[in-house]
Amino acid sequence: MTEVLCYTDSYLKEFDAKVASAAANGVVLDRTAFYPGGGGQPSDTGIFHAGGAQYKVTKLSRVEGQLVHEMEGTPPAVGQAVHGVVDWDRRYQLMRTHTALHILCGVIWRDFGVQVTGGDMKTLAARMDFELESMSATFAQEVEAKINAEVAAARPIAIKTLPREEAFQIPDLIRTKINLLPPTIQQVRVVEIVGLDMQADGGTHVANTREVGRIRVVGHESKGRINKRLRIEVDA
Repeated sequence: MTEVLCYTDSYLKEFDAKVASAAANGVVLDRTAFYPGGGGQPSDTGIFHAGGAQYKVTKLSRVEGQLVHEMEGTPPAVGQAVHGVVDWDRRYQLMRTHTALHILCGVIWRDFGVQVTGGDMKTLAARMDFELESMSATFAQEVEAKINAEVAAARPIAIKTLPREEAFQIPDLIRTKINLLPPTIQQVRVVEIVGLDMQADGGTHVANTREVGRIRVVGHESKGRINKRLRIEVDA
């Protein structure tokens, strides 16, 4: 099982590891700082240095329970030492974007009490769907002002891992309409925007809402009778 270092330190840019096993299109490492993807956040990309050669890591995928670092060219051999470097500019943009979605979700839950029905993100752009009956330009403008107030509040963001039973004692920990947390997961990673929001989440986040920067609500649309979408962009 690969130890995923970014779960405990989202700011880790480089790491040393060994190739634990080979896969059809890449390798499995004993440890990694690359985010494996999940919850709408794409996996990391970057490079490996091994044996005097450099390899481009194009994505991570899960294959038969193993975390495969997919790469271009012939991968390093099993047992070989690897120095990994995360594409930090891309990762940090995704961290800011993911945190922006948590701010949006926290504000909508706090002020309107509705759950999330879907979401997706890429660098500096994302969308989130909510169980809302109506949507308007005025509502979108109101939400934009509220979420940017939370950015300006410079709220710290804390991450902790709790036993499943303890985690589920926290009210409204699962904010999605459908609980996507498999019953096999017994240790739950909890992300808290102090004073605003607390959710079960496996993604990478910045340490303070101020790091997100200005968030713009750039679109709104109806996806059904009680399913409305907000699209956001984060300033570069």
